[in-house]
Amino acid sequence: MVDNPPPPFLEFLVDLVTLFSIFAILLLSLVSLLLILHLYLKSSTTAASSPSRRHLRSFNSLWAVRSLLVLFVALWAFTELLVIPSFRRRYLAPFLPKSLTIPQQICLCRLHVTLSLGLFQPGFLVALLYLVKISVKKSTPRGSRAILSIAATCLPVLLLQLVFIFGASSGLFRLPPFFNRSYLLPRTVLTPNNKIPIAAAAHGNDAVLCLYPLMSCVVFGSFVVWYLAAFSISCFKALTLVINKGLRLRLYGLTLVVMITLPLQLVCLGFSVLWTPRDEPYAVLSLFIFLAAFVMAAAGEGILVIRPIADSLAADQEIQLGSGRAIQLGSSQAAVVVLPTVTTEEEEKAMVVVGPATEETTADRSSHSVQV
Repeated sequence: MVDNPPPPFLEFLVDLVTLFSIFAILLLSLVSLLLILHLYLKSSTTAASSPSRRHLRSFNSLWAVRSLLVLFVALWAFTELLVIPSFRRRYLAPFLPKSLTIPQQICLCRLHVTLSLGLFQPGFLVALLYLVKISVKKSTPRGSRAILSIAATCLPVLLLQLVFIFGASSGLFRLPPFFNRSYLLPRTVLTPNNKIPIAAAAHGNDAVLCLYPLMSCVVFGSFVVWYLAAFSISCFKALTLVINKGLRLRLYGLTLVVMITLPLQLVCLGFSVLWTPRDEPYAVLSLFIFLAAFVMAAAGEGILVIRPIADSLAADQEIQLGSGRAIQLGSSQAAVVVLPTVTTEEEEKAMVVVGPATEETTADRSSHSVQV
């Protein structure tokens, strides 16, 4: 195949969009972790007699799964940084020896494919599925059990990626290079000790370039087929229980994002094996592959972590204000008692995962109004 290298402007644009998106998702992950920590500390330090303690502890029961979701997203973003040649040259090289051997760069590409398509991306997708799926359960499992369940789901994908990427290269079995090739050697004159100077690795054509092997795409595609079926079923069950309009809109948005971007990413992965990183179509496809995962990660953190925690904290403040007004009126008139809003079992289960519904007054409930 004759190389049709992408123009410098396209390479610069792809690197710029990728770097900006990575730093944006890392910032979003940091905000998510801080909110999770704040809610955890608040639920732990709230007085046992406080009316909001039960509300906070019920919502915070899945803090470990939310933390795992954010952790997988952050680690996925870091692995994407390692395969950008300009980032490796400017920011990674100062912390490494003066030169990288070709086997080291090849190992970096293999690790990227294995961790990205075998652990981190399946990990945050399974954590996202778990948060939606638990909304239809009558009880919330313990954090350790939830983490083990997510790890057990991701383990087969990771093992298959390891077998096809590292097993074939180590001689355990033979496959045509087209099936398990995860790198493209540089078109440079090597030094006698088979090393590429860091300065020479500044440009994409002078460094070992990473790509997605066909077998890795097949393994990830099998996972995607199972995931889309499980995710659609879980979202349908959750939507049948949620009666709050705002929560339904969030679930609809999350469902559309996953059901559109994940198949699009799989299609781009499949077509990417037809070209190499030195070809212009590959640069466009690799950008779409990255942006699809970025959109799903951002939607997952925003809809299942940030927004629910913000709503829970706001609802907690309303409960405390309502309790304070009840005490104040009771001490002066001893005639008015304000009780915290009682939710049905279905509403409470949906609040645990997606977020608390906005509280309504007795008058609002009698008129059957929905406040979003």
